[in-house]
Amino acid sequence: MRRIWLAIRVFFLVLFRREVAGMVQAVLERSAARAEVPPAPTETTPPVPPKTAQRSEAVTLLATLQREARFVDFVEEPLDGYTDAQVGAAARDIHRNCGAALRRLFAPKPLLNETEGADIEVPPGFDPGRYRLVGQVTGEPPFRGRLAHPGWEAAKCEVPSWTGGRSAARVIAPAEVEL
Repeated sequence: MRRIWLAIRVFFLVLFRREVAGMVQAVLERSAARAEVPPAPTETTPPVPPKTAQRSEAVTLLATLQREARFVDFVEEPLDGYTDAQVGAAARDIHRNCGAALRRLFAPKPLLNETEGADIEVPPGFDPGRYRLVGQVTGEPPFRGRLAHPGWEAAKCEVPSWTGGRSAARVIAPAEVEL
């Protein structure tokens, strides 16, 4: 509240007294000049790293799957003109290479140790991000049911860092030009 009164007093002093107006203007100019020059880093203020172009980790993952397994090429290719044997042969390589990339980046492991079809109990207070209940869900947990899928969990997450330029932030695969 004191700052409001100070601002009102300064307003009227600047309005009616030329020498006060000059002093306030000098203070404001010094303040603006200091704002233009960033302060030198000190022990308490860590240096600010230079800004780099931003890229979604999802695009980086998709670019990795394209580079290592030609995943996008396969999904975007119309398959009508190919036989099932040709599609199967292409899918075998893509399946193997996508799996290798996912294992290297995420090391996926089953969320539950039980096998599909096993009877399991979903505990009270369960995390809905770990269990998806399907079918007739009534009552309160614990729930008993048959495991339809054990789920997957990433044992690690090592999506590569991207260091490209702003214009390539959404590029999944660069255009290839043969010379």
